Amino acid sequence: MSEVELYREKYEAKLDEWEARIIKLKAKSRQEKFNTLIQLQHKVDELQVKHAHLKEKLNDLSDDKEKNLGDIKSEIEKAGSDLAGSIKAAAHKLKKD
Repeated sequence: MSEVELYREKYEAKLDEWEARIIKLKAKSRQEKFNTLIQLQHKVDELQVKHAHLKEKLNDLSDDKEKNLGDIKSEIEKAGSDLAGSIKAAAHKLKKD
C-alpha cells in the first residue's frame, strides 16, 4: 500500500469517526430541545394559572367591598408581582436557551 493510500485511509477513518460524533451530538441536541420545550410548556402553564388567579382576585374587587379593599389590594399586588417576576424569569430563560 502506498503512502498516499495509507494517508487517505487514515483520514477516511477519522472522517467516519467524526461523522459518528456529529450524529451523536445532533441526537443529543434534539433531545435537549425537546426537554427545553417541555420545560417551557410547564412554565407557560404555570404562568396561565397565575394569570387566572390574579384575574380572579380582580373580579373579587368591587365598589361595595371597600371595607376589604386593604386585604384584597394586598393579595392583588402580591399576585401581580409574582406573575410579573415569573414572566420575566421565563423570558430570560427563553433568551438564554
